[in-house]
Amino acid sequence: MAKTGAEHLKSLQDGRCVYLNGKLVDDVTTHPAYRNAVAAAASLYDFQAHPDNIDWMTFESPTSGGRVNRCWQLTKSYEELVARRRAIEGWSRLSGGWLGRSPDHIASSMVGQVMGLPVFEKHSKERAGALMDYFQYARDNDIYMTYVIINPQADRNKSVGELDDEFVATGVVDEDAEGITVRGAKMLGTGSIMANEVLFANIQPLKPGEEKYAISFAIPMNTKGLKVMSRKSYEESATSSFDYPLSARYDENDALVYCDDVKVPWERVFIYKDTDTARAQFQDTYAHYMQNYQAMTRLMVKMQFQIGVARRMCETIGTVGIPSVAEKLGHMAAQAAMVEGLVYGMESGGGMFNGYYVPDRNLMYTAQVLTQQLYPEFITSMRELAGGGLIMLPSSAEDFTDPDLNRYINATQKSAIGTAEEKVKFMKLAWDCIGSEFASRHTQYEMFYAGAQFVTRNHALRTYDWQRSADLVDSILDKYSLSDTIGGDKIAAE
Repeated sequence: MAKTGAEHLKSLQDGRCVYLNGKLVDDVTTHPAYRNAVAAAASLYDFQAHPDNIDWMTFESPTSGGRVNRCWQLTKSYEELVARRRAIEGWSRLSGGWLGRSPDHIASSMVGQVMGLPVFEKHSKERAGALMDYFQYARDNDIYMTYVIINPQADRNKSVGELDDEFVATGVVDEDAEGITVRGAKMLGTGSIMANEVLFANIQPLKPGEEKYAISFAIPMNTKGLKVMSRKSYEESATSSFDYPLSARYDENDALVYCDDVKVPWERVFIYKDTDTARAQFQDTYAHYMQNYQAMTRLMVKMQFQIGVARRMCETIGTVGIPSVAEKLGHMAAQAAMVEGLVYGMESGGGMFNGYYVPDRNLMYTAQVLTQQLYPEFITSMRELAGGGLIMLPSSAEDFTDPDLNRYINATQKSAIGTAEEKVKFMKLAWDCIGSEFASRHTQYEMFYAGAQFVTRNHALRTYDWQRSADLVDSILDKYSLSDTIGGDKIAAE
């Protein structure tokens, strides 16, 4: 049987240290700041375990024989990659693409790392063996992982090794026969409140002399000394699911994760004091490509959701037939379809890497570069289409309980396609997509989860097939010369 939601909920009642509003959270599965998002995460497992879905959402683990989500599948063919993507898409559709750090994200990163296992073996056969053993454990138990791979923003003018406090970022304090002891922080810890384990690593480059930070390991969320400092909960601030249907359900949360002298056993350490392997963990394996291929699949679903909201807004206020509105909707539809086409292109344009079939990395980075600009532009277009309709809504669902207010609402919240209640319900959803604090966080997330724009553009520059373009230019240049022109050349059909 595949992992179920009830099993996941039980696994989170493990004594982890999550702090919110100055207090230690007793149980993330029941706390009003997290319980709905945790339930949404649990519903992913119930969906995959359902008899109608288990065949296409899961596969048989080659080590345990149990059914686990396809996000753990090491794909050997185009067909397997597409089947894996369909499972990722299936999970994404449950939230409309609003869960950015669902379990398939870091699982995809781990898949990419194992695909590039020789990179780790060059550093240490023992560390590579630890990674492979951990991957099999995480896969066989369908573990929900998060990761923290960015150092805290202390002083960007200095590298991590130049800061006054040597343990602002997570670094090695001590080591012995049992393992290493680490101290310091990492971010962003998205989804950490509902994950089972956390991977520590470095997406940012380190330089010689910063070896104490050049580490990678995975530990349970309830490890002694591991502190999770949560940002404000949008779920806790949501007055009702009617008023904030997305904030109330899908606020996966972000957190600063701090290691207060955490002991990590050697069997959980994958990189140890090696700056080059710390860089190569994401760039020389297929980790960065696989995790962001998953992210683009999720964003594809989210764009489909957003274009649906955009059109429904225009239908609701009766503007869908106006030529200028139709033109904008057509442009937005083309943008959403472009993202979908890039995902399919990554698959069909993919190839083999160390015996595994993987998506095309340049098309993946192309999608990232374009969508970092596209998503905020999309939000702006949705705001323009909505006009003032998103602002002049009842203060909350409670307004409907007063007979007089209910009468006024029905008199003023007119709609071209439904009742006043239906209009308010939908427009509240639209606001939670576009203008709420939850929505603003998502705009920031879509702009920066893959890194700053100069980073993703450099990735696109690095992975583009420049030789193919140069050869094409040369093929035309080779068709003529100055001497031919001076001699009165004649152009013949090639």
